Amino acid sequence: MGVLGKEIRMNRLINQESGKLLAVAVDQAMARGIFDELMPIDRKLSEIVDGGPDAITMHKGIADTCFRKHAGKAGLILKASTFSPWQPNYDTWVTEVEEAVRLGADAVSMGCIVGGDDQPEQLRNLGIISGQASKSGLPTIAHIYPRGNQIPEDEKNDWKHVAYAVRAGAELGIDIVKTKYTGDPDSFHKVVSSTPGKVVVAGGDIGNNVEDYFQMVYDVIEAGGAGITFGRIVWNNQNPTAIVKAFKNIIHHNGTVNETIELYNELINQPANL
Repeated sequence: MGVLGKEIRMNRLINQESGKLLAVAVDQAMARGIFDELMPIDRKLSEIVDGGPDAITMHKGIADTCFRKHAGKAGLILKASTFSPWQPNYDTWVTEVEEAVRLGADAVSMGCIVGGDDQPEQLRNLGIISGQASKSGLPTIAHIYPRGNQIPEDEKNDWKHVAYAVRAGAELGIDIVKTKYTGDPDSFHKVVSSTPGKVVVAGGDIGNNVEDYFQMVYDVIEAGGAGITFGRIVWNNQNPTAIVKAFKNIIHHNGTVNETIELYNELINQPANL
């Protein structure tokens, strides 16, 4: 890895027993609009942290105003770009690596959409921030999705496009790539095998049935994935603390889906610590 600071920060992000990452993202307001469950962001962050995630992804303003009391309890991944409800396939810069260092971030993350007209610019941005972060001793996490306008609609779920996305991240020096799940462990194993880097999955939109998410997480780990970075299924849950603890049971403790469902049902009726 080369730079000691980067290795130290990676070791803070990645669980040292399982070698996996359980991260939660609360950066969706700028990207997708205002959600009722993200409006009380200070309380929501507290509920998520109480579950014990390895890290939380957020933008600089929320980090500066709401994350101080949680410093040292969970890693901070600072989001350096965002898309918007009006430009859903274009990630624009919103901060620099220097600011991530100032805020004490453990990693910096940037979004990137491949397969579209803006791919050249977005890959250029990703390569630049990867180099800047490495120079500053920061790991880089990229949120890379193959949903550009040049990919036919009937091909957007093809594992080869997902594999291209994660390999592009590795080629540019990205340490951890977050991408979409391909729908089954066999095809996702091909995605993981296409890159020397770590691959984690986004929650996506498979509904509100938590059992389906438990199965997906289990399959991702079995297929060689490095973990998850989930958003809505966590902060939109009636008890974010409970669902984070349930995901930990699979990712860090080798729990089965049935064991995790039982654990979740036990936890869900316990009030979240405010």
